[in-house]
Amino acid sequence: MENINEIDELIKLISKFPGLGPKSAKRIVLKLINNKDELIKPMANILAQVYKNVTRCNSCGSLKSNLKDCTNCENTKGKFNKICVVEDIADQWSIENSNIFQGYFHILGGTISSVGQRKEDLLINSLVERVGRDNIEEVILACSNTVEGQTTAYYIQDSLKNTKAKVTKLAQGLPVGGEIESLDDGTLFSAFKNRSKLNSG
Repeated sequence: MENINEIDELIKLISKFPGLGPKSAKRIVLKLINNKDELIKPMANILAQVYKNVTRCNSCGSLKSNLKDCTNCENTKGKFNKICVVEDIADQWSIENSNIFQGYFHILGGTISSVGQRKEDLLINSLVERVGRDNIEEVILACSNTVEGQTTAYYIQDSLKNTKAKVTKLAQGLPVGGEIESLDDGTLFSAFKNRSKLNSG
């Protein structure tokens, strides 16, 4: 087959997606090419709109439209007194889909020990500001049960020691090395229900 630069570049890009390799990327590209009008044209339009209009909120880290206020910060369902802290947006979506938690979310954008990730890169300072500003009574640390996740959780706990908020963590039903987005609803429900208070140092 003739090497076509545009196709090669598209395969390289798609193979970077989680769970996809070169073979899967090639199948996806062929599907797109064989359905240009039904897939490529509308996809190109939507991707351009996402690139232009969708960003992360500087306060809570959730995705927001540049055309609207952040729905996580300005929740229209009512005023909550709890914030659930997660590492990334996939964790937020998993917990939201389970309908276990009713409250605000705060998305850090990673963990302290991630490659190239420093605590200054995470939205920890804005979390402390939100807790004080919104009179938050409980901060639930829903970090992954990994060394990086727990290191981040301890740092957040220390950062919140001068606030009035109770700091809790999910129950130890989480498997060692487990990530929030990969947990089933039953495990998540148990972890939230049996969360424990963290002792301040």
